[in-house]
Amino acid sequence: MSQDLQPRGPGPATDLDTLRLITHVVYGLHAFALVTALLGTATILGSFLGTLPSIAAVILNYYKQAAARGTWLESHFRWQIRTFWYALLWCVVGWVFIFTLIGVFVGLAVLGLAGLWVLYRVARGWWTLGQGETMPMPARSL
Repeated sequence: MSQDLQPRGPGPATDLDTLRLITHVVYGLHAFALVTALLGTATILGSFLGTLPSIAAVILNYYKQAAARGTWLESHFRWQIRTFWYALLWCVVGWVFIFTLIGVFVGLAVLGLAGLWVLYRVARGWWTLGQGETMPMPARSL
């Protein structure tokens, strides 16, 4: 049997296509959580951090992160993971401001701005993925 006629299993292109689909699914899950907040009574930040779609998205990110390492999709996985954890950080900071009497208005402003930042990150990331481009990645620390 010649090499051209031998059956071929999943290769790098198939794996990359699967990773790209997973990356779209993660952005979709985050977007679903955000739309739910915009149409419902939840806050943007609360819906992004505390709903099942976003939590499933972050778990999926961590589960497939090693497979994306070394590909152009690695930047999207890092972008998505960092968006979640920085949103959680800003949520905690906002609530600390509220509960330490530094100011309810300062805390609410932090929470509101963090919510807008999350909307921006999900929209920009998904748009960039659709264009087939990488996201900016900060240098890794040792």
